[in-house]
Amino acid sequence: MATTTLRELNGLNQAPAVLPDSTVILVDYQNTYTRGVMELDGWRQALDAAADLLARAREAGASVIHVVNDGGVGTPYDIRAEIGQIHPRVAPVEGEPVVVKTSPNGFVNTELGEQVDAAGHENVIVAGFMTHMCVTFTSEGAFLRGNRVTVVAAACATRPVHSAVGFVNAEDLHRCALATIGDLYAVVVQTPADLA
Repeated sequence: MATTTLRELNGLNQAPAVLPDSTVILVDYQNTYTRGVMELDGWRQALDAAADLLARAREAGASVIHVVNDGGVGTPYDIRAEIGQIHPRVAPVEGEPVVVKTSPNGFVNTELGEQVDAAGHENVIVAGFMTHMCVTFTSEGAFLRGNRVTVVAAACATRPVHSAVGFVNAEDLHRCALATIGDLYAVVVQTPADLA
């Protein structure tokens, strides 16, 4: 059965961003998601893709912004502790800002919008942890502020969730989140190579 996305109905551009003309926003690649209570399914493969995306972005001269969630002292999101720090594979280098957030949308009560504007690109490329939460809502935030958003699916991951509607495994949740994102907020590509 043929379907029409909201992007198509609204006549939005269907072409993915290209790295030299984009700001890459790396969301919550924290050690939090690699072990313990918040360990994500498929985080290793997603981190491989994120490292590839970051290397390509740096080589292309794209702007890069890192975003981290701070849940406070003693939580799995404590950015003052090793558990809450950015994974070494995608750690920032000098000149790459780190934005600290406390909600799923990285633009809420942070300087992320100002950092994106300062980088000077309409196009933003979003990837990170978790697909159904901070990737979705940061993509929405970028879209609502007028950026053209592309999300890299392979560089995202999530976890299974027990909910009022039953158990949802990580792969289904990941795919549904990407479907939501791709319906309106962003062009979704599979891998960093699709941004060439």
